[in-house]
Amino acid sequence: MLIAGFPAGAWGTNCYLVAPAAGEECVIIDPGHQAAPGVEEAIRKHRLKPVAVVLTHGHIDHVASVVPVCGAHDVPAWIHPDDRFMMSDPEKGIGRTIGMPLMGELTVGEPDDVRELTDGAKLGLAGMELTVAHAPGHTKGSVTFGLPEAADIPPVMFSGDLLFAGSIGRTDFPGGSMDDMLESLARVCLPLDDSTVVLSGHGPQTTIGQERATNPYLRQVAAGQGVPGAPRRGM
Repeated sequence: MLIAGFPAGAWGTNCYLVAPAAGEECVIIDPGHQAAPGVEEAIRKHRLKPVAVVLTHGHIDHVASVVPVCGAHDVPAWIHPDDRFMMSDPEKGIGRTIGMPLMGELTVGEPDDVRELTDGAKLGLAGMELTVAHAPGHTKGSVTFGLPEAADIPPVMFSGDLLFAGSIGRTDFPGGSMDDMLESLARVCLPLDDSTVVLSGHGPQTTIGQERATNPYLRQVAAGQGVPGAPRRGM
């Protein structure tokens, strides 16, 4: 399994390219602000052929490069229907003006082919099976993508802005909900094996075992208690 990731743009959003191996088809996860050059560099370096873009949610820091990346490789983009509107109207997703200098660098809109994600769907892409889990809280349409354990890697969860190393995504943007976030953490994250590698939308990788032991939010959810006072992260 090949997973190539890099932080991109003003928000340092992690973009990932996932393939069975170098020289094969790949899936691109969350090509955000200024991610297109990094995507193309990874494609050249690993001799990859993109077949799809999949999005953990609709915030502009995760979707800003969807149109140019999909257009360059003639591939579809997958997003949950509750977040699809943000592709064309990103400011509605964060409840404030992004800013003219930054907006001037963005390609707002949908690619030619947009497909909608559903909870529990299994996407057969690039010779892999990505399992979709609807995980609202950061946004109404947030999802995670899971890869099963393989011969050379433990199970992997691409968590978007649901779960970070030591923290969780913020819930104060339109469509955010702390109640939904806690329910998603309990339903989506707690059942996973401790060996599951968490590749999030921001920051370093971690594991479910590490977060179960140290993340104040996941510990509180596991204990059936309320919301801890630790800081939250993300755009």
